[in-house]
Amino acid sequence: MTALIEARDLSLKRDGQVVLSGVSAGFEPGEITTIVGPNGSGKTSFLKALIGDIPPASGSITRAPGLRIGYVPQKLALDPALPMTVARFLSLPRRVSADARGRALSYAEVAALEHRQLADLSGGQLQRVLLARALLAEPQILLLDEPTQGLDQPGQAAFYKQIEHVRDSIGCGVVMVSHELHVVMSASDKVICLNGHICCEGSPEVVRNSSEYRALFGDGTGGALALYRHEHDHAHDHAHDHHHRDHAH
Repeated sequence: MTALIEARDLSLKRDGQVVLSGVSAGFEPGEITTIVGPNGSGKTSFLKALIGDIPPASGSITRAPGLRIGYVPQKLALDPALPMTVARFLSLPRRVSADARGRALSYAEVAALEHRQLADLSGGQLQRVLLARALLAEPQILLLDEPTQGLDQPGQAAFYKQIEHVRDSIGCGVVMVSHELHVVMSASDKVICLNGHICCEGSPEVVRNSSEYRALFGDGTGGALALYRHEHDHAHDHAHDHHHRDHAH
């Protein structure tokens, strides 16, 4: 099977600093890959390089000819208070047919929101609208940058299930940057752990049990990845996670 996107010995720079070096990875149709790593580990830069927004400092990225990419950014690039319906938002910057719009909204399971104001949507609804927008391209590969940031745990779980459903419906590959490892693991075929380079990669089980992963995330990091050790105690951890995130930004 040919990879949709392949990185070979990729290095990336941001503001003259090397943020990622020597990364090789291929992304196949129908496969869900989750990319994890601490803040500043190059996850967002890697995603942007895959879609062609950042040129390689060295190495190469090969995309299948005519590849259709759907991208769900980390944040909405609009003022959410602007009066705008979901339907209008999906028609920016290019008008789309009502058919295409309806299809994308139903894949993201938010058809009922078509005529609602963006400003009135919950965080989870807004994420699904961003997902619908990415699906307008009928992508062969869908790239998502921390799409569940700020959602509560049931919201995250529901969103990941939705991604699985989209993958099953349209057969696209999925590459998702995440820090919510405890939820995302169940749906991933492959996990890549970045920290300026690839620390470890493989199936969720392989990564979870690798010494490199444990060295990075196993012992008392304040971030969400430490959640893995406390699966019996989600409520406590979730409160901690919110507290931590509020202070981190």
